[in-house]
Amino acid sequence: MIKFKITVLALILSFTTSLVNAQEVKTLGALEFSPEGVLFAGDNVSGAIHAFDLSAEKKSADKFEINVYNVDAQVAAVLGTSAGNVQINDMAVHPKSGEVYLTVTRGHGIDVLPVLIKVNAENQLQIVDLVTVKKTTQTLENLPDGSQGFYLRGTMAPPTIKEIAKSKLPMRMLSIMDMEYYKGELFVSGISNEDFSSALRRMPYPFNGKESISNVKMYHIAHDQYETRAPIRSMLVKNIDGIDQMVAAYTCSPLVLIPLNEIKDGAQVKARTIGDMGNGQPIDMVSYNLQGNEMLFVTNNSRMPQVMPLAGLSNAKVVTDADFKRGAKMDLTGEIPYGPMGLPVMFAGSSLQIDVLNENQLVSLTRDALTGSLDLETVMAMFPNKMNLFFAELDFPAFYKDKKKLKEKIKNKS
Repeated sequence: MIKFKITVLALILSFTTSLVNAQEVKTLGALEFSPEGVLFAGDNVSGAIHAFDLSAEKKSADKFEINVYNVDAQVAAVLGTSAGNVQINDMAVHPKSGEVYLTVTRGHGIDVLPVLIKVNAENQLQIVDLVTVKKTTQTLENLPDGSQGFYLRGTMAPPTIKEIAKSKLPMRMLSIMDMEYYKGELFVSGISNEDFSSALRRMPYPFNGKESISNVKMYHIAHDQYETRAPIRSMLVKNIDGIDQMVAAYTCSPLVLIPLNEIKDGAQVKARTIGDMGNGQPIDMVSYNLQGNEMLFVTNNSRMPQVMPLAGLSNAKVVTDADFKRGAKMDLTGEIPYGPMGLPVMFAGSSLQIDVLNENQLVSLTRDALTGSLDLETVMAMFPNKMNLFFAELDFPAFYKDKKKLKEKIKNKS
């Protein structure tokens, strides 16, 4: 016990020293790795992107799984606080080492502190010293100044305490929602300080202080309106119909395509709406290989994860308000999901953040269906579930005896 306390104390002192010497890092949110191992982290408070050079990281084991249960409680213990005092913001797998990085917020209000945690191949949590890692920063322009809040709305009833608290959050927290690195450029989705606030930023890496800002407009099937404020929640660049395009998912939950050649400084881009997953909140999107086919795995805090073949987005019909009857579309009206949405995949619990661990496995930040614990766990790409949550025919020993008898019976007949 004494040894554990000393270890935790040493980690906390290292963590505190790191913060004192790296005060320009105010928060750490959205994450994105380059193939070379540079980790981009969004900082909504500073209004900046920090690029941490982790390219020297290497695999410490050929094959391993990441399974850390009650990961928020374990992070809290390392940081010397309680689980209710930490929030895990995003997760990303290092492309070279296969180890997992987490951005964490410790504390609340004006006392929040940013933390970068690495989960290594031995499933140990390590605080990344932000002082010792080589870092460059790109400050973003035209961001909300922090004074603007959100409109207070309830659900056909007086607003709850949580809804009131939401309305008091600064819009600036949506400045950096997602990032995608592609061929030497970083694309950043979020909002700007303009009324047409849905923004898509594009900047070269290494950073040179320059960025282009496009505003994005799209037709939202479920809402039956053209929207210019809600930001892109998750995105990937893919070659579709012979050109590089941004595949982007929005809240409630349209899927759109945006050709990269249209993302230019000052442009008002009209995204091509090709589908709607139904009302909900997309959180993360990754691309992976499944039996020789490239698939998109989209997590959602209100629905089962959606798995769609990338090939299904080719030659997809682009829709406008002329393609649907007027009025909002609810989940039970039968009009949504619409388009090449693939299929919802069985996933026990709620997969929040997702990334590719290796060619056969994904790693998920999962809210457990039975206990409510927040777990960081490895799942099969083919069947992303853990067997501890199910009791089925295959759990009974007699099943295997019967299966063996059936095989012998078939063999004897032949």
